Amino acid sequence: MSSDDSSPLAGDPPSDERRLHQSFHLWDLVPLSVSSVGPLFSVAATGGVMAAQAGWWTLPAIVLLAVPFIISSFVFRLLNQHFPHAGASYHWSARVIGRSVSRYQAWILILAYFFSIPPIAIPAGAYTLALVAPGYHAPAAVRMAVTLFWIVFAAIPLLLGGRPTAVITQVFFAVEILSLAGFGVFGLLSWHRLAVPIHFGPPPIGGILVVAVVAATILDGWEIDSYAAEESQRPREHPGIGGIIGAVGALVFYAILYPLMLGETPLHLLANSTDPLAVWSHRLIPGAPWAMLVPILLSTAGGLWLTSFILSRALFAMGREQLIPSGFAKLNRHHVPHVAILASLGTAAVVVALQLFVTSLGTFFTLVLSGAGFFLLAEFFLDSLTAVVFLTVGHRQLDDGPRQRHSHPVLLVGALFSSLVMGLLLVAFFVYGPAAIGAGVDQLFAVLLALGVVFAWWTKHRHVATVRFDDSPRSLAANGPAGTGARP
Repeated sequence: MSSDDSSPLAGDPPSDERRLHQSFHLWDLVPLSVSSVGPLFSVAATGGVMAAQAGWWTLPAIVLLAVPFIISSFVFRLLNQHFPHAGASYHWSARVIGRSVSRYQAWILILAYFFSIPPIAIPAGAYTLALVAPGYHAPAAVRMAVTLFWIVFAAIPLLLGGRPTAVITQVFFAVEILSLAGFGVFGLLSWHRLAVPIHFGPPPIGGILVVAVVAATILDGWEIDSYAAEESQRPREHPGIGGIIGAVGALVFYAILYPLMLGETPLHLLANSTDPLAVWSHRLIPGAPWAMLVPILLSTAGGLWLTSFILSRALFAMGREQLIPSGFAKLNRHHVPHVAILASLGTAAVVVALQLFVTSLGTFFTLVLSGAGFFLLAEFFLDSLTAVVFLTVGHRQLDDGPRQRHSHPVLLVGALFSSLVMGLLLVAFFVYGPAAIGAGVDQLFAVLLALGVVFAWWTKHRHVATVRFDDSPRSLAANGPAGTGARP
């Protein structure tokens, strides 16, 4: 095996023109992580599909995936302490396993977050129309215009820099938290008059497994602080903490919202609903759809620009190492990767137009949503494997140096468990996915996975030395020599 395949090159620290501003404090990273999960939007976007696929079995399906995802948040924290980087998981695999695996993981990462953007943008337009023009059956052109407005709106804070993004996110985050608390309390108080019979029935194995894969889209997002590591004022100390809080917080939100929604709304009204939260809120507060639509819309908008944030930072890191065209690494005067931001949202707008104008693609939204879940799950699966290697074999500081070993027995067991569960779910999707989503979905995803091999081969000679942000003098100075962020 060549050195290119076995381990990353020890590249130079990023120069000033390739550095993002280190502007995030811990109190910025926590709202970013929680808001990126978008609990209200996540339930609104996926609740109908989940109710149709698994009914009350949605709850154990979410738990099935939540456990390895929460374990992953602690794994991310560990890897961030050793390798803070805008490329996050793509960079970690390069440092631990090797650049061949890293190139393949870069492909999976791009698919995972790109597939995640259209299922956020399309509902943003739908919720806006439901709020300002209830009952209006908007033509495709109007829906596209409203959705495009939100795509442009999402680009604004991203292009203005890290601080504006953090501040606007904090405002939206506060509204969402207050709304979640309000509807949770109101739902508990209304249980006695709205409760419907709880009936699990025989477990639909295929539906449960598909829901577990789709649940990746509602349990991810907290990892945004890993991709913001280079913009953190303490790159080794703070990234990962917000992720743990976001992952646990998301599970708490769903543990409250899903039982209330399922317990107070007949299942046939929720199944395949485009907005099950609106159906539930209409039963709670008849005649006041805005009470739920406003916080859902704010949650959706926040999720749109924060998902784009993750993808843009990953593309920036790949462009900086010339894995993809180096233009993606260009920074504007606010020191944000504007080319990566515009390319991500612009391409997503094309996919949205395809969904809205090609009416024959009736299952397109479900397909894209499932694709987001599948490739997000694949991404976290690869991250767990990276952690297993890191905690058993270790990693090299330099190509020809000895491997540095790390002892974290509890995290190793957790990483092994996460790898097993996520790997089995990915395999199960190919068995049960076609029946639940549509014929050919397994072949499509298999082709996309195979194209990752082509991508890794094609980029083999493009990839320059791995940029090691953690070797940067400014990075080390920001952490200080006192021990909180010193290089291990």
